[in-house]
Amino acid sequence: MKKKVILSKLQRIFKKHNLPNNHSKICADYLLKAELINAQSHGLARLKMYCDRLKKGLINSKPKIKIKKISSSISHINADNSIGFVAADIGIKVAIKNAKKTGIGLVAIKKSGHYGLSSFYAEQAVKKNLIVFCFTNAPPALAPHGAKKSLFGTNPICFGTPTGNTPFIFDSSASIINRGKIRRAEKLGLKIPFGVALNKKGKITTDAKQALQGTQLPIAGFKGSGLAWMVDILSGVLTGSSHGGKTKDPFDDFSGPQNVGHLFITINPNVFSGNNFLKEMKKNIKLVKKLPKAKGFSSIMYPGERKNKIYKKNINKDISIPSKILKEMEDLDANE
Repeated sequence: MKKKVILSKLQRIFKKHNLPNNHSKICADYLLKAELINAQSHGLARLKMYCDRLKKGLINSKPKIKIKKISSSISHINADNSIGFVAADIGIKVAIKNAKKTGIGLVAIKKSGHYGLSSFYAEQAVKKNLIVFCFTNAPPALAPHGAKKSLFGTNPICFGTPTGNTPFIFDSSASIINRGKIRRAEKLGLKIPFGVALNKKGKITTDAKQALQGTQLPIAGFKGSGLAWMVDILSGVLTGSSHGGKTKDPFDDFSGPQNVGHLFITINPNVFSGNNFLKEMKKNIKLVKKLPKAKGFSSIMYPGERKNKIYKKNINKDISIPSKILKEMEDLDANE
C-alpha cells in the first residue's frame, strides 16, 4: 500500500476516535515511521489497541496537558492520560528547548501511555545537535532476578548523540526481544525465537500466546533485570507514575489508564568540549570502524546506521501489510 494512502487512513482513523487533527497527525506519523524502519512490532499492529483504549475513554482524546516549569532546565509534565505519542512529542521538544537555553534539559512526564519507539524522540534531539537519554516504563513482562513472577516491564533504554553524519541512536529493551514482537507474532500466528521467553510453568517456549502468559527473559541475566529495575525507578518512581508492576497492559487491562512515565535528559555537548565534540566523535567512530572485522562481517556499524539504511531503502517503496492487520484498519476506518 502507498505511504500517502496509509498516512491519510491513519489520520482519518484517529480523528474518528476523537483525536484533534494535530494529535492525529503525530500518531499517524509515528506508526508509519515504525513500518518504514521495519519495526512492525511498534507499527500498524498496535493501531487497534490505541483505538480500543480511545473508544473506552482510557486514553484521553482531549487532554489538558500541563507543563510545570521547575527551573530553566527542568520541567514536569502532567499528560492527563493523553496518548503517549503526543505526551512524549511535547516532552522531548521541551527538553530540547531547555538544553538549548542552559546546556541541559530534564523532563519528567506522568499520566501518559505507550509512546512507541524511544528512538523517535531521541532522533529529534540528536538532529538539534544534542546528546539524549530516553526512558519509559511498561507493563509487567520480566521477572526480577531471583523471582519467578513478572514485575518489571521490558523498559527500554535509549541513548543518542550527534555524529556529523547518521545519528548514533542505541535503543534497546531490557528483554532479549521487545514485547511488541511477541504481540505481533501472537496476532499473526507466528512462532517467536527460541530462548527469549518462558511459559507459565517456567519452560522455554516458542509459542507467542504462552510467552505472553508467562515471562520474558532479560538481556544478560541479572544485568538486564537490574537495568529494567533502573528504568522502573527513573520512569515510574521519579516521575510520579505507576511502577512496581502497576503499569496496566494496554492490550489486556481495561480497568483504567496506564499512567506510564517517561524521562528525557538532553545535553548540549558544547558545554564541555565546545566545537570539538563532533570532531572527536568522528575520530571515535573512525577508530572503531578501522578495527579488524570478525568472521562474517563486511563492516562495523554503530547503533542507528542499520535503521537509517533500512529507512532510506523503504522510503520510496509500498508497504506490505498482513491481511489480518489490513482488515483491522479497514474496520476501524469504516463509517460508524
